[in-house]
Parts: sequence; structure tokens; C-alpha cells
Amino acid sequence: MTIHSIIFYLLSSVVIVSTGIAVTRRDLVHAVVYLIFTFFGTAMIFYLLGAPLLAALEVIIYAGAIMVLFLFIIMMIRTEPSTAPLIPPGQWWPVIGFCLLYITAGFLFMYQEPDFWVFLTPAMATPGAFGRFLFQTHWLSIEIISLLLLIAVIGALVLGKPAGKKPNKTNGNRI
Repeated sequence: MTIHSIIFYLLSSVVIVSTGIAVTRRDLVHAVVYLIFTFFGTAMIFYLLGAPLLAALEVIIYAGAIMVLFLFIIMMIRTEPSTAPLIPPGQWWPVIGFCLLYITAGFLFMYQEPDFWVFLTPAMATPGAFGRFLFQTHWLSIEIISLLLLIAVIGALVLGKPAGKKPNKTNGNRI
């Protein structure tokens, strides 16, 4: 096993553990902090696999902008962490059973598939080549995604508007 593989598995375990902790936290600020660890770990995996552009985008967009927005919203709402258990004591058995089944299936797949341990060589792609690839071959998908994001923004504005309030029409000036 090479140092590349060791770092990959170490980063993968950090991502899995921090994601699990983020999902199980009752305090939303702590959950967002663990989610930031997840995004940084994912960015390091992207960089390790030869995609520095994706790593930079992961850090700038997800770990930077979106998580700061989440923290800002959580601190504005000022929610208190719940004291109730996340999973009631009698319902742990299905969770444990699912985890064991998932781990067992993963090990079975690893040792049944003959080409599982064949490593690919990382391919470096420049941002220009990445952009040309996206917008020349997948332009329709990009346009559909941008339309979905526009619809999501409009939906968030409609849902966020207080019910029953009409815009103030005093003199038509907007400040």
C-alpha cells in the first residue's frame, strides 16, 4: 500500500466520520462545523485524485459560501439544541443492523470484484479543458441545472415571504 492510498483512506474515514457526526448532532452550529470538516476532507480527496479545480470549487463554494450562509441563518434563528435523544433507545437495533449489513456488503464487494484493487492514474485537467468539456458536451444539462436553481430561488422567495403581508406602496420609491 502506497502513501497515496494511506492518505486516501485516512481522508475517506475523516469524511465518513465527520458526516456521521454532523447528521447526529442536536446543536445545529456543531452540525455545520462538522459538515465543514466533511467538505474540506472531500476537497482534499479531489486534490489527491488529480482534480485541483474541483477541490478549489469545493472549498470556495461549499465550505466557504454555503456553510457561512448556514451558520448565519442558524445564528439569526437562535434555535436551542434539543434534549430528546436522536434515536429512541428501542430503535437502535435497525440502525445497527443496517450499518452491519452495509459494511458486510462493502467487504463482499471488495473481495468478489477482481479489479477492485486496480488503481487508476490521476488525470490532470485544466480549468479551461474542464469548462470546454462541460459546455461543449453537456450544455443542455448545465442549462437545466441553472433553470432548476432559478426555480429554487423563486420558490425560496415565495416561501420566505410572510403570509398576509402586502408590499408597502407609499410613494413608489424603493430604498
